[in-house]
Amino acid sequence: MTPNAWTSWPLRESLSREGISSARLWIGRSVRVLVVAGLTWATVTGPHFHGWALMAAVAGLALTMLAFRGFFRVTLQHRLWPAIALFAVLEAAAFGFRYADARTPAIVLWCACAIVAMERLPLSVAVPCAGAALGAYAVINTDNWLTTTTTTAGLALAGYVVRLDAEARGNAQRLLAQERAARKAEAESAALTERGRIAREIHDVLAHSLSAQLVHLEAARLLIQRSTDLEADREQLMERVVACRGMAREGLDGTREALSALRGEMVPVEDFLSRLAAAEGARLDVSGEARPLPAEAGLAVRRVAQEALTNVRKHAPGARVNVLLEYTADDVRLEVRDFGGRGQAAELAESGSGYGLLGMRERAELLGGTLESGPAEEGFVVRLRVPA
Repeated sequence: MTPNAWTSWPLRESLSREGISSARLWIGRSVRVLVVAGLTWATVTGPHFHGWALMAAVAGLALTMLAFRGFFRVTLQHRLWPAIALFAVLEAAAFGFRYADARTPAIVLWCACAIVAMERLPLSVAVPCAGAALGAYAVINTDNWLTTTTTTAGLALAGYVVRLDAEARGNAQRLLAQERAARKAEAESAALTERGRIAREIHDVLAHSLSAQLVHLEAARLLIQRSTDLEADREQLMERVVACRGMAREGLDGTREALSALRGEMVPVEDFLSRLAAAEGARLDVSGEARPLPAEAGLAVRRVAQEALTNVRKHAPGARVNVLLEYTADDVRLEVRDFGGRGQAAELAESGSGYGLLGMRERAELLGGTLESGPAEEGFVVRLRVPA
């Protein structure tokens, strides 16, 4: 046994009623009530108490119960010196009963003091306190030394067993509390992660939408700046404004779609890409056996496709675009490749934040995938791979 085990208090969970079943609580209360009732009856009906002496004995029993209650409270609070003082009061009460010829209350009180001291005090204090109580019992009870010795040893062992049982219960309660705290922390962490996912999705949707709107607005600005006859260019300006409005609507729809996707309400990726490719005039090819994708992987494919097509619109208007979606055994791959037109719209290329593909690369890496982008033999290519 380590030195700390001798000087440390039992766990608070060991000294409280927490973790004790209701049946066990009622059994304990019933036993205490029966013991108190039995002691009171033995005192009242005993031949040694009459009149004022009887009232004093009953009052002594009541004060003893209050002292026991106070002892339980101060030991729960780990207050050593008040606990020792109350234990001394209980011992004095036992001697008082003995010298008043109330032998039964004295013996019960000494035995109870020994057991509760072993259960609720640090061992360095519990052992001498229990030894004093049991020693007093052994000295007073001289009927049969063998019976007295056996009873004394049994009570000491019973007190230690009660202590071990309380410590086991306290450890179980502490582990349960730690597990609950860990689950709560895990739930809070999951909630924060979910909020981060939602914030990232909304950020990416709005960044894409605003970037696309900026492309159209910049084109409209250039058209106005260079035009000598705004009435003649009215139709082109209207097309740009309508397209910009469409981008704003797409941004709102994309935000709703991102939230729906995070809730598991998502259309298949190939259907989404089919509509997107048709709107952008691109060609879509799907290879491999199509299957439902996890929410984050599906969103990554969608966002990268949107960002890549927006870049084509900015940097290579009019270019031919091929979109390839490939399902493999362990992941899903997306390739967006344009052919020709690169560099035709240098002024539009300056619009936007320039962080679209960087954000998509970070998204892919968070999922354990990769994103590569750069010039090809002809045009520009974006390749995404995410586990799925």
